[in-house]
Amino acid sequence: MMDTPMRQSAEQPGPLAPDRGEIALGGAYALWRERRSHLPALREKPGTPPERLLQAVWHHQRIRRDQLRLGDGRPVRVLHPGFRNREAGPDFRRAVVQVEGEPPRIGDVEVDLQSACWRQHGHDRNPAFTKVILHVVWEAAPPAFSPTFELKPHLDAPLSELASWLGTDAAENYPPDLAGRCASGLKRLSQDQLTDLLGQAGLARMRRKASDLEARARQAGAEQALWEGILRALGYKHNVWPMLRLGELLPALRAEPPASRLHWQARLFGVSGLLPGDLVRANPGADGYLRRIWDLWWRERDQMAEFTLPAAAWRLSGLRPANHPLRRLALAAHWLTDGQLPAQIDHWFRAPIDRADLVGSLQRMLETPEDPFWGWHWSLRGRRLPQAQPLTGPARITDLAINVFLPWLRMKATLAGDTRLQQEAEQRYFAWPPAEDNAVLRLARNRLLAGHTRWRPGAAALQQGLLQIVRDFCDHSDSLCSTCSFPGCVAELAPSGSA
Repeated sequence: MMDTPMRQSAEQPGPLAPDRGEIALGGAYALWRERRSHLPALREKPGTPPERLLQAVWHHQRIRRDQLRLGDGRPVRVLHPGFRNREAGPDFRRAVVQVEGEPPRIGDVEVDLQSACWRQHGHDRNPAFTKVILHVVWEAAPPAFSPTFELKPHLDAPLSELASWLGTDAAENYPPDLAGRCASGLKRLSQDQLTDLLGQAGLARMRRKASDLEARARQAGAEQALWEGILRALGYKHNVWPMLRLGELLPALRAEPPASRLHWQARLFGVSGLLPGDLVRANPGADGYLRRIWDLWWRERDQMAEFTLPAAAWRLSGLRPANHPLRRLALAAHWLTDGQLPAQIDHWFRAPIDRADLVGSLQRMLETPEDPFWGWHWSLRGRRLPQAQPLTGPARITDLAINVFLPWLRMKATLAGDTRLQQEAEQRYFAWPPAEDNAVLRLARNRLLAGHTRWRPGAAALQQGLLQIVRDFCDHSDSLCSTCSFPGCVAELAPSGSA
């Protein structure tokens, strides 16, 4: 006997399954979507889309790709739109573009509303834009850069439709067509295989860094190699070279060691070339601190003149507030004043430590006394912070441990012939939790791990492995992967028919 379907009561509602014919087309939700933040920009200046939309259109190539022509009428093929640049400089890096019958060109792409923006924004005077091979604009009249490509007549959908698309997952996600040729092979690997592969690459990266430190240690000694590595790491990606130069100058700067933390700050600030010559004035607290710094620096400025870097060596735009070079040098001054950092790192390494407390134990060891100025300021010109901020945090500790301390400790163990300590350095390396995400890691995941979209490396060593693959293979090929051998290497790990 068949059961009779039960009638749903008001007290016991059944699953929501309305008849499609009863759903009103449009309705309130459609109106809500129209109110999204990016749509009013179209209504403020009719026909002029926000630059964010233009960048998304170019990134996803929402254009009629078989009918493209430059502003001067020549046909153009976009072989690769380039990789999105989230920092200062052109909007896309390493694009591949072919104009008419010319050989394909590799370079950068800048996206603007109008051709005139090229000069208005100072791109023609900015060295960061010297590799631009195409200026993509909404309207091209008259062009200020050649070649120029006008988006307006080439869209593959009406502007209003593209504005609506901008808020969807399709626009926010990385374009699948831009995944590297190795992505399909990596997708076929099991989780264990992928983890093992990244681990091998990460170990190669750690050992390479240890080898680099060993080469420097043979010239200048192990401790000097460590200090140079620390200063270089404190420069992050924007100011690696001027920071490294200060590290190389430490023997001269320590010939007559400063007697206090403030004196070390004065010397480092002065030699960096970043010490302002006038008072901040808008910040009385900074003025008092700056006077004390100058009172120490002016006495030795002349004798240190041969070491002083030009201020132009530093990049200050586009930095996070906490990453200002002066604040990083203030931290280094604390460690240099104490002078015990190399011995402390070695003691931390030889002590038994719970793997779950690696970051915390190293952070406690590296803690500095509260700095009366830099604990409360991001920069000399910034306002006093409402709460004191430490000069070191877990993210910086991880950067230093993975890039400097652990490779340095492994290097020392290698020179001493101590295989047990070599293994201990590598074990701590693999046990270290992941570092903060960044643009380079995101791009690497999008290109290499497109088939593992929900997977992120769960350890810093695996992140390092991903970066090492980019260094060893992606950086030596073009954006189309046409000369890259890595896809073939990956294919050896998994049968072509495996899922």
